[in-house]
Amino acid sequence: MEQVITKTQRFSTLCEVLCVFVVLCSVSFFVLSCGMPEDQFRLEVQFKNLNQGEFFLYNYRNGTKDTLHINDGRCTYDVEMHDTTTYVLMFPNFSELPIFAQPGSLVKMVGDVSHLKETEVTGTAENEQMTAFRLATNELTPPELMKKAEEYIRENPSSVSSVYLLRRFFIQNVTADYPHALELCSLLLEAQPTSVELVQLQKQLGRLTNMTTGTPLPHFTAKDTNGKTVGDSLLRNKVNVIMAWATWNFESQNAIRQIKMVWEDHPRDLNIITICLDASPSEGRNIFARDSLRWSNICDGQMWDSPLVTKLGITFIPDNIIIDEQGNIIARSLKTSELRTKTRELLDS
Repeated sequence: MEQVITKTQRFSTLCEVLCVFVVLCSVSFFVLSCGMPEDQFRLEVQFKNLNQGEFFLYNYRNGTKDTLHINDGRCTYDVEMHDTTTYVLMFPNFSELPIFAQPGSLVKMVGDVSHLKETEVTGTAENEQMTAFRLATNELTPPELMKKAEEYIRENPSSVSSVYLLRRFFIQNVTADYPHALELCSLLLEAQPTSVELVQLQKQLGRLTNMTTGTPLPHFTAKDTNGKTVGDSLLRNKVNVIMAWATWNFESQNAIRQIKMVWEDHPRDLNIITICLDASPSEGRNIFARDSLRWSNICDGQMWDSPLVTKLGITFIPDNIIIDEQGNIIARSLKTSELRTKTRELLDS
């Protein structure tokens, strides 16, 4: 009897082991067949002629950055994800590469550091479509490229890559035609009516069309990172500058360093307020302390959803607005070198 029980127990144990094995095989088959778990995104990077290096990966949705550490020319980036997100990979030469991440997807990036424009991003339809667009247009002049970008947007209004192209070529441009950008944004919103990003962008572009040179700066008040209340009423010096920046955007930090040199020569006549689009005020506060910056810095942690960012029509970084003593806009969205030159000219006049 004891021997029968032992055999029965062994048989039961064997069945349990087989069940576990079947379950594990099923899970493995599911993961392999689907690519990734439904709440995960993976980016696999491979670059020729690069042994070790670092690239910054920016998340357009929440304004954060991650560092990709390349070893032996390879890197894998895993992140939990529940919504489609646009990333931008910034190369050392400050060129950028968009990556459209979807939950449950595996995206591969393959390139050569000596030919960065030819980098291919594959794994999803959005990324492959954008790769085809980039490879077909990387030798075009800026006007030709804008024309092709508009054709792409009109032909693919339901695509998140079209939203990226709208920002990249029609908004993040010192010569931007905001009414035209608003027209394209409205076209995309018709195809993507639930897009919070496009709804926000449409509001900002609507404000930008009414905030041209010579118009009054909108009224605003906000708390800076030290708890001080600041607003447009304080911008009554000879020259006043509002600057949008982020710790993860090198060009915006360079713009702040450049305007600091101007401010040091004219501390009484130049007033500056900066708006940081980081998710946390602490990083911006640390940079201010490190660089001995002594003006108000606003960071409400809402990034692109910030009411102040929307009110001022800020749609990219670095961005800037120059205001005169009467509170009227003199210029906006100048390049860093133009901002430095313009403020000096106004202060010396």
